[in-house]
Amino acid sequence: MTALTRLTLTDFRNYASLTLKLDNRPVCLYGSNGAGKTNLLEAVSQFGPGRGLRAAQLSEMTRHGASAGWTISGTLDDEQKIGIALEGAGPVKRAVRIDGAPASPGDLAERMRLIWLTPAMDGVFRGGASERRRFFDRLVMAHQPSHGGASSRYEKALAERNALLERGHVDPAWADAIEARLAEAGAEIAINRALVLADLQAAIDARPEGHFPKADLSLEGEAEAAAVRGEDFRSVFDLLVDAYRSGRRRDIAASRTLSGPHRSDLGVIHRPSGAPAGDASTGQQKALLIGLVLASAEALSVNGDGPAPLLLLDEAAAHLDPDRRRALYDELAAMRGQAWLTGTDAYLFEAFGARAQRVRVEASSAVLDA
Repeated sequence: MTALTRLTLTDFRNYASLTLKLDNRPVCLYGSNGAGKTNLLEAVSQFGPGRGLRAAQLSEMTRHGASAGWTISGTLDDEQKIGIALEGAGPVKRAVRIDGAPASPGDLAERMRLIWLTPAMDGVFRGGASERRRFFDRLVMAHQPSHGGASSRYEKALAERNALLERGHVDPAWADAIEARLAEAGAEIAINRALVLADLQAAIDARPEGHFPKADLSLEGEAEAAAVRGEDFRSVFDLLVDAYRSGRRRDIAASRTLSGPHRSDLGVIHRPSGAPAGDASTGQQKALLIGLVLASAEALSVNGDGPAPLLLLDEAAAHLDPDRRRALYDELAAMRGQAWLTGTDAYLFEAFGARAQRVRVEASSAVLDA
């Protein structure tokens, strides 16, 4: 079991100071809109790689009027102490500590895997490829923590190549060097995506038929297609290098890089109907998303080398009918990783019974129900 059994915040969002002592059961946060429920989920999400579930700048999360930056600390499974602090007078950064010793975000990611679902993701199937890519890459990072580093290296090299293209003339030697770095990071991204797609599809196929429909997944992108076929790193790297070199003239005309993993897409088919997820009803899309998140957590629990993930579900149950809500809670209660959920009213979580703990959230405070 992986659970956050203590959470302490200082000057984070609307919380000047807060400590929650918990057990390993699901955590149900309830309270009126604007009370700070999602802020608590965002705080937990800071223990993972990246900017958290709102993708906010680090300084944005400091409480208004605070004299210094924010801090978040916690205890994993009543044993391991973890903490993050915002530091830096100029460009701010996160300082990580594990059991009191300095550590890297990667060290923390190996101990705590996070998967989340927010209302902003409800339109992922109707939106553009970039939205699906971000959604899927977040799942990939939970399975492969190094994916975040590869993505950062790719974005940096991509920005450098695009800057060259905007000049309208590319020095071949300079472009070769940048494209090699771009292809190296891109090959790692594509292989990570292909590996996680296979694990996720297997977990989906193994799920029983029920309230959350199964999906058929695919990756649309040349590098990912090669990785799915089982081609090795060198082959995917060479494919990307060739694509960047042969596409220079076209990319100069467009002033941007038109091929590579940053253009790939996640294909999702609603299996019961055989239709693309984008054509499904709003309710079907919501159920598909929840099913994908549950399958990802199951895949990590079964196949992952690290701990079981924590699931952060913001307002996930509010628009589910009672049967689907009950089915969701049954699955969450049985998982090896702790789930955190938000809702406006305590009654939304009645189907959990004694299998969950409830926290009443009011302005700048949160109290565990007796």
